[in-house]
Amino acid sequence: MKFKVTLECLGNYKILPINYQYPLSAAIYKIIDHADKEYAEFLHQEGYGKGYKFFTFSDLNAKFNIQKDRMLLQFPIVSFFINFHLPEASQHFIKGLFQSRKITIADKISKVTFEVKNIEALKDPLKEHKANEIIEVNCKPLSPIVCGVKNDHNNYNFLNPNDEQFIDSFTYNWRQKIEANYDLQTAEDALLLTEIDFYKNNKARSRLITIKAGTPAETKIRGFLNFKLNLKAEKRFIEILQNCGAGLYNAQGMGFLQPIKTNVL
Repeated sequence: MKFKVTLECLGNYKILPINYQYPLSAAIYKIIDHADKEYAEFLHQEGYGKGYKFFTFSDLNAKFNIQKDRMLLQFPIVSFFINFHLPEASQHFIKGLFQSRKITIADKISKVTFEVKNIEALKDPLKEHKANEIIEVNCKPLSPIVCGVKNDHNNYNFLNPNDEQFIDSFTYNWRQKIEANYDLQTAEDALLLTEIDFYKNNKARSRLITIKAGTPAETKIRGFLNFKLNLKAEKRFIEILQNCGAGLYNAQGMGFLQPIKTNVL
């Protein structure tokens, strides 16, 4: 399920931390915690697959100026997309959760509070296809895709889409999500084909994001934008990727995919 969330800034203080992803993720979890206890437990622990977060969200769509590590909003209206890997029957419940809620994005320096002015359920571009139908989807990331391989220190070496290991890491993570939603055999048998198309300059744009900035748990991750992905798989597997996000750190707003074109094979 895909939604567009529109926020309005409350008050005159309009300076956001440039690393807003983790505070926004935390605010989304806070909203979910206001849900029915059993349903919230389902969302946190299960979703469609135990061990994986059930949502991802895009970059903020806003007018702003960058001032070092701050974003100065030029207009009080901000929006973003959020995807949930949940049954369509949950749509009205999710909309009810967000309606008129407040979202605070803050770190030790800046704090901005927004009110949710609108949450709109968007049409699913894959809905017309059957679950086991093989389709090809051309898409682009609306937030950085983070892929990496673990080094000897158990940290990630982050991969550029030009790196030959990028697609291997991308596909491995995709199979993990399929396994979490189905089982190991289904993940192993799944035919997953990924190709990368670059824009004219043949370069992906890199972005360094700090998670939990200014705390002992601070982590820096690197993701990439400004390229397109051509995905070929069963509709149900592409749906997982669309709803849960591509690559790593999806619940922190990484790997949100926007379909551009869909074909039946």
